[in-house]
Amino acid sequence: MLVYERTKERLNQHKELVYDLVVVGGGLSGVCSAITAARKGIKVALIQDRPVLGGNASSEVRVWALGATSHMGNNNRWAREGGLIDEIMVENLYRNKEGNPILFDALLLDKVLCEPNLSLFLNTTVLSVEKSDPDTIKAVVAFNSQNSTSYRFVGNLFCDASGDGIVGFLSGASFRVGAEEVSEFNEGFSPSDEYGQLLGHTIFLYPKVTNHPVKYIAPDFALDDMSVIPKLHQINPNQCGCNYWWFEYGGTKDTIADSEEIKQELWKVIYGAWNYIKNSGLYPEAENMTLEWVGNIPGKRESRRFEGLYMMTQHDIVGQRIFDDAVSYGGWAIDLHPAEGIYSSLPSCNQYHSKGIYSIPYRCFVNKDINNLFMAGRLISVSHVAFGSTRVMITSAHGGQAVGMAAALCVEKNCMPAELLNTDNMHQLQQMLNIDGQSIPFIPIDKKDNLASIAHIASSSTMTFNGFDFDGRWQCLDYSRGQLLPLKANIAYKIQVELNVEKETILEVELVMSSKKYNFTPDTLLQKRSYNLLQGEQELTVSFDAMLPEDQYAFIIFRRNTSVFIKTSTLHMTGILSVANKFNKAVNNLGKQIPPEGSGFEPFEFFTPDRRPNSENLGMKIIPALSCFNVDNLTNGYLRPHITPNAWVAEWDSNFAELTIEWERKQIIHFVKLFFDTDADHPMETIQWNHFENVMPFCVNNYDIYDDEGNKVYEKESNHQTINKIEFKEPLVTSSLKMVFNKVFSGYPISVFEIEIR
Repeated sequence: MLVYERTKERLNQHKELVYDLVVVGGGLSGVCSAITAARKGIKVALIQDRPVLGGNASSEVRVWALGATSHMGNNNRWAREGGLIDEIMVENLYRNKEGNPILFDALLLDKVLCEPNLSLFLNTTVLSVEKSDPDTIKAVVAFNSQNSTSYRFVGNLFCDASGDGIVGFLSGASFRVGAEEVSEFNEGFSPSDEYGQLLGHTIFLYPKVTNHPVKYIAPDFALDDMSVIPKLHQINPNQCGCNYWWFEYGGTKDTIADSEEIKQELWKVIYGAWNYIKNSGLYPEAENMTLEWVGNIPGKRESRRFEGLYMMTQHDIVGQRIFDDAVSYGGWAIDLHPAEGIYSSLPSCNQYHSKGIYSIPYRCFVNKDINNLFMAGRLISVSHVAFGSTRVMITSAHGGQAVGMAAALCVEKNCMPAELLNTDNMHQLQQMLNIDGQSIPFIPIDKKDNLASIAHIASSSTMTFNGFDFDGRWQCLDYSRGQLLPLKANIAYKIQVELNVEKETILEVELVMSSKKYNFTPDTLLQKRSYNLLQGEQELTVSFDAMLPEDQYAFIIFRRNTSVFIKTSTLHMTGILSVANKFNKAVNNLGKQIPPEGSGFEPFEFFTPDRRPNSENLGMKIIPALSCFNVDNLTNGYLRPHITPNAWVAEWDSNFAELTIEWERKQIIHFVKLFFDTDADHPMETIQWNHFENVMPFCVNNYDIYDDEGNKVYEKESNHQTINKIEFKEPLVTSSLKMVFNKVFSGYPISVFEIEIR
């Protein structure tokens, strides 16, 4: 037994710790920043004021994390963010396809604890900031209430990924709260009566079905008069979690200082809503249901935004401005909500989309006032309107990993964040990010350091794509449907399809492209053909005289006609998709975007794919066949479809396929990186979604690598990740490598996007 005598006073345990980078905030942006930096060899502290990682994506809040893919409801094809956050999402799908938020917590913790250069401090709240001069942070002071320990974290660099911006705030950095006046940036979507100054908080609920009737007595604080909620009809006892994102409140208040008051109001709403479900008599299906879980902390959307070296606006997003210092990208709609939230009779959200993804410049992550402070997450340097898009979690995480990489480069060069804007430094940063899978728009991986780019690469087979077999079902043209194809310039194509026509009719078929060749929005009609169809099954050959001016994706669109059925195919293909002009209310997609006049957005149609297992391509023959899947793609620096498919693809019937990489003389090889297809079009919502599969069927699962003497130098089984890095304990000296890939999923040919050998 230990006995401690009375003293005049006592002090808590205190620790002084020194790091290269101190990251404050353990949401997805902070996690990705910290892991990325640690993997580059610098010493990192990750400070999180909650007991779990993940922020709004954690089991404490339970928002499914998304980014540019937006539930596959926009025109951003193959847009899922790459790099570390892709690794996390792919791994979560593999371990947790049902979307259990507890398991996602465990995955994030696992990723962090695996990094030897990363120290994690949970339940640790930053209280103050020390500065060595007015423009430089020296240390942050924090306290952990669970172990009664105070900490002083001394750092060379700091990253504020805390959401509310506690480090930036305490350091005296400039920040903004609420919406800018229209006159400042001339943004057409600036606040009006429909969408106010701030987005509010949300708390979720999870119902549970039991095998017996469950009584519910509401607490006294529960909202009694549910008629004050204009959208009461949207309440559904079978929904849970993020389906109740519209239980929002606080946009008219101080979303930091009034956060506890906002939380209590949301609890009133939730317990009142459950009382309404259980006891109003309107929902007999709820008799055996109980309230399993209600969040104890709100999911916070908006508070402070800090000023960086550049502030993005609506114009940058809608215009898809290309930045020299781009390090990240986004693609969620600009999504603003009425300030009154759940008590507003106006639409719960106002979402308007750009025609494709947009770049985010490095300068948005660098604080303009504090020279060693990075910013990541929802507090980066954007206007309130642009924030409506950049705030979402996977976009934030993608930016966070750019910050982590920048911090590592700053340590290597012994410089401050702003100094990376030097052209050579920025190029190096972009290349470091892209080789780890970031896929910064318009910036390919350099060939100069890739030994594969100076080798002769041969394949056992290469796809010449002449279309999809007619082995699927008859699909009614109840919506306009199309096939997205990578077509060549100055070629007149013919498309053969099989139709079943219920009655004599006229079918319209269109060849459409995007006005910007890197987009996937069909906004430029090249040619329309009309065909008189007789009743019965028949083959139709569609001949186009119009030709594309440049190589790019184009749409062959069969316009809606409920008298016509088109034959589909069960085959799938890297870089090719079937799309339809369907509705997706989850992302404000009613088939066509019709923005308010003067809002700064353009009208256009949405053509989006179905999710597997319901996705089928249109059966068709293409004349001439497409020859854009050759081995040259393996070293072009692009890791996903962009203007062209950018992948090598083997022939359909190849159960095994080989790549042989040969040099004129022996090479010293330290590592090989292979970039596979994990379907960057699939959103991989992190929780609650319940995905159909846990491994992307396009992805190569099994492969072997041999040297020039036929020795097997590497073997992989059951791969599910996008990037495989094979590091050799001793450098491999060889004049050739042979890679043998094994197909696992029927109907999906073997494909590889990129090979990096260094």
